[in-house]
Amino acid sequence: MKTVGEALIAHLEKRGVDTIFGIPGVHTVEMYRGLADSAIRHITPRHEQSAGFMADGYARATGKPGVCLLITGPGVTNAITSMAQARADSVPMLVISGVNRVATHGHEEGFLHELPNQHAMMSEVSLWSHTLHRAEDLDRVLTRAFTVMTSARPGPVHIEVPLDVMKQMVDVPDLLPPLPQPTRPAIEPLLETARLLNAAQRPLILAGGGAVGAASALRVLAERFDAPVVTTTNARGILGGSPLELCASPSLASVRKVMAEADVVLGVGTQFGRTDYDMYEDGGSPDLSYLIRIDCDAAQISRGRVPDLPIVADAAIAIAALVDVTGGISKTHDAEQRVMDCLDAAIAEIGETYAAQIAMLHMIRDVIPGVRIVGDSTQAVYAGNLVCQMNRPRSWFNAATGYGALGFGAPAAIGAALGDPEAPVVCLTGDGGLQFVMSELGTAMDEKTPVIFVVWNNNGYQEIERFMVDNAIKPEGVKPTAPNFLQVAQAYGMPGERIEGTATLASALERAKAAGSAYLIDMIVD
Repeated sequence: MKTVGEALIAHLEKRGVDTIFGIPGVHTVEMYRGLADSAIRHITPRHEQSAGFMADGYARATGKPGVCLLITGPGVTNAITSMAQARADSVPMLVISGVNRVATHGHEEGFLHELPNQHAMMSEVSLWSHTLHRAEDLDRVLTRAFTVMTSARPGPVHIEVPLDVMKQMVDVPDLLPPLPQPTRPAIEPLLETARLLNAAQRPLILAGGGAVGAASALRVLAERFDAPVVTTTNARGILGGSPLELCASPSLASVRKVMAEADVVLGVGTQFGRTDYDMYEDGGSPDLSYLIRIDCDAAQISRGRVPDLPIVADAAIAIAALVDVTGGISKTHDAEQRVMDCLDAAIAEIGETYAAQIAMLHMIRDVIPGVRIVGDSTQAVYAGNLVCQMNRPRSWFNAATGYGALGFGAPAAIGAALGDPEAPVVCLTGDGGLQFVMSELGTAMDEKTPVIFVVWNNNGYQEIERFMVDNAIKPEGVKPTAPNFLQVAQAYGMPGERIEGTATLASALERAKAAGSAYLIDMIVD
């Protein structure tokens, strides 16, 4: 028999959790009783919002759920922003929090960290929130949590454990209940999809973040039908540098032209969200001649673009099955030339400033082979979301789409480096965004994560300032003073350097690689 706090850790370990992000407090210490003797690594950020962003980065890099352990009240409210970002981007995240004793709920008698109804508040931002009232329910509650956040459309879930329930005694079973298997497609819509793609003269594939797990099979399918693959932000690199990947935003006129010309479109794991398909809110996204849509969530497949042929199934399973039923097919549609022409038009469309920033991103990719670039909301990241070619899946992600939380970059990069330590990580953040989470430089040093932090330092919120000017608004509030980032890094023991402009970034990256530790490059740009 173990306390619920100890049993919780044992359950997580049995489910393959190897890392937990959290800041201990009096409302969670009972859960820490079993943590020190487990195989789970505990990471202590400086703020609970960063704990959530680290869990997010870990999940995006590994494909496994990120797990947070937070105190009640301010702990969970601090994490709401990161949970909302995870929900917007379909990132699996388990947030476990304490809560005051059951008998105190709803009375508002001034207990420490008390909220009127924490469960109700968390229900609004998570896919599912549950209060554990009985020790004997722990097993099935965790099973449901893992089912909800990894089945259908992934996202954040929340479990709160009252202080008195944490100390109750419970058995930890040797065998945990199995999780439901991913949804498999029916054969009929797959055969119809194969027929339509075979008959198409200009087939096109739209791949979103939900298609990442299907990367290998999707490449085979694209090559078999000679179909360009337009990748949204969270799918960049899904074809591993293939000339069939049209790594440009479907919000661009050049890409929309290709979409409009397609006679059959296969959408895989994409929400058809506005920040991917209509980021300029011009309403110019084209009608599609015939849309087949593969999505793991029946509710999601009815949002956005309603398909002519819906297939509710796990993307990896569905695409692998499509590969099986289309064996022997080999089509030629001049797709590589269409992709090259579209990319050339996209670069011309976005203008010289963004084109130069995209060239810088490609330089980072080439100087640091296998790099994962984790971004914050900053100019060069906006440029990369428009056009950026990466060489493998899960190597480009940021918070400049969907929910759009500032301060995502640094903690998410740390989480990604912890989850996949073999892949080098560059965090591209602005001077404004880094100031949201500057203390996490200390976490990078504590955990010895060799993240290279590149600060796009234009001394303010320049993108917002430009937007104000373009809309005849006198700029206000867009010039927060930046500190000397180099001195801040050095205060945490982190080496670094300051450079002027992008011309010497390549050599600075070489020095950062050689340092073998976290490193900060403060890049002053105009």
